[in-house]
Amino acid sequence: MKLGTAFGMSLVALAVAGGPARASPAVEKRIAVAPQVILRVIEAGQTNGRTTIVFIPGWSAGAEIWRAQIAHFDDKHRVISFDPRSQGQSTKALDGNTPEQRAADLHALLTRAHVDHPVLVGWSQAVQDLAAYVLRYGTKDVAGIVLVDAAVSDGATGMAERPKEAAVQFGLFGTYLSNQQAYLRGMFGAIISKPQPPGFIDRAVSTAMKTPPSIGMSMLISDMFTVDRRPALAKMDCPVLIIASGNSPELERQKDEAKAIRNVRFVQIDDAAHAVFIDQPDRFAAALTGFLEGLR
Repeated sequence: MKLGTAFGMSLVALAVAGGPARASPAVEKRIAVAPQVILRVIEAGQTNGRTTIVFIPGWSAGAEIWRAQIAHFDDKHRVISFDPRSQGQSTKALDGNTPEQRAADLHALLTRAHVDHPVLVGWSQAVQDLAAYVLRYGTKDVAGIVLVDAAVSDGATGMAERPKEAAVQFGLFGTYLSNQQAYLRGMFGAIISKPQPPGFIDRAVSTAMKTPPSIGMSMLISDMFTVDRRPALAKMDCPVLIIASGNSPELERQKDEAKAIRNVRFVQIDDAAHAVFIDQPDRFAAALTGFLEGLR
């Protein structure tokens, strides 16, 4: 399937459309990962597939942001995505909105969904979640890690080294708090550069609006400015793929990070904004397919 044709379809339709090759249509579950925290989970594809792929959304996004990639990979793989805590239809939590707690949520989800040696694919904020995961749990139970278009945070050090960038971010926080919808619409317009089917951006904004602004801002601060997670790079003992937009302001940092990882591939996708898997879905899928084939 050409991925660009997939966006207008529902997840269930995508799972059924491929015919008998798919083990079952996509199913939606609720899985408790912490006291009073329940995640909405989407699962599709082959339960006995070659590898389980877990697609982790970025800040304020939901599982559906990965729709085209789910449609592409669910014919041969078990595929899981979910709304992280305080995002989408998952529990809105007043605390624990940090990469460190989301890493614990992910670990609990993998355990309760009986996922063995997955490939973990994290975009944007989820790059911080995967770095936190590696620092806490290591990689012995992970088949591979894919970091999508974000540099691992260097915490408060980064604020000192890049003060203008930090100032811009904090200025945007004010816009987000005063007019959440306008901020989100502008954000999605910036991170997705290719035309999308009618309603796609509206649905993405609607999902992002489900995260209360006070929680969303605390998430961003925790992601970017509180913890130096770069030590995770040297602890990534499994194969790693970094997929970066050629237009990313963090492109050089991502290239430098590749030098700190033992077993890494670096793929740059040009003519794409931050949401590279939406702007260039076929190139993204080809990069991920090549990585998966190398794990055999």
